[in-house]
Amino acid sequence: MAAAAAPGALGALSAGRVRLVAACCARLGSAAWARGTAPRRGYSSEVKTEDELRVRHLEEENRGIVVLGINRAYGKNSLSKNLLKMLSKAVDALKSDKKVRTIIIRSEVPGIFCAGADLKERAKMHSSEVGPFVSKIRAVINDIANLPVPTIAAIDGLALGGGLELALACDIRVAASSAKMGLVETKLAIIPGGGGTQRLPRAIGMALAKELIFSARVLDGQEAKAVGLISHVLEQNQEGDAAYRKALDLAREFLPQGPVAMRVAKLAINQGMEVSTGFACTECCFIITSIRLISVV
Repeated sequence: MAAAAAPGALGALSAGRVRLVAACCARLGSAAWARGTAPRRGYSSEVKTEDELRVRHLEEENRGIVVLGINRAYGKNSLSKNLLKMLSKAVDALKSDKKVRTIIIRSEVPGIFCAGADLKERAKMHSSEVGPFVSKIRAVINDIANLPVPTIAAIDGLALGGGLELALACDIRVAASSAKMGLVETKLAIIPGGGGTQRLPRAIGMALAKELIFSARVLDGQEAKAVGLISHVLEQNQEGDAAYRKALDLAREFLPQGPVAMRVAKLAINQGMEVSTGFACTECCFIITSIRLISVV
């Protein structure tokens, strides 16, 4: 049933995002759903949920730089409901703060940037909860992409699936040579649901993006730099924060520039590249693959 609905759903793209997704869900039917450089602290399973995201407003010569530090070591920084809630809250506050000049997203857990969606949490969800959960991931990542100031992803470790999509939503990506990154969703018989099918081609070109998504290939920092996925690659240092240090250097370069000019420049570039129907198509296709997977299981 899912396979039969796919062509009709995709053909409705011109009707707009809302009608497109509604048509997909209606055609597929509810029956298918029913089947289906800061000091580090200790890391343990006892970390409080309020500590899973640390928002730091830097001071003195770094004033205007904000660091979002992900700190879910026990979940490999995976995107849980709570972490998404915290990210959403932080982004909402930052987008209207005129004192913010640049935002850095990093991990405070050695060797990990973000391992994507929290699959353990997702496995406990009712099938009716999965769609809204993925939509929330997509919405938060889109909100990060739409922040009015420059954003930098400091990838000092593993960035897979939704973790790489989070990094792709940033304006600039820097990584340690030892970092590993890739959109690996096709291994799970689904597609990247957080905007990766749109942002990866824009970053590295359509043909290569297709190759990486079709193969679910994982790249190290040097390979990612070679294909244009990241702007800078660094040898990892003893502290494990080489990418963060480079991101901080870049953010300092941005500070002297006119704040209004920076915001307008980002807006002009983003608007020139935006194709809104692409993201609507991604949402529809993700729904189709998810429901098909549930119906097979």
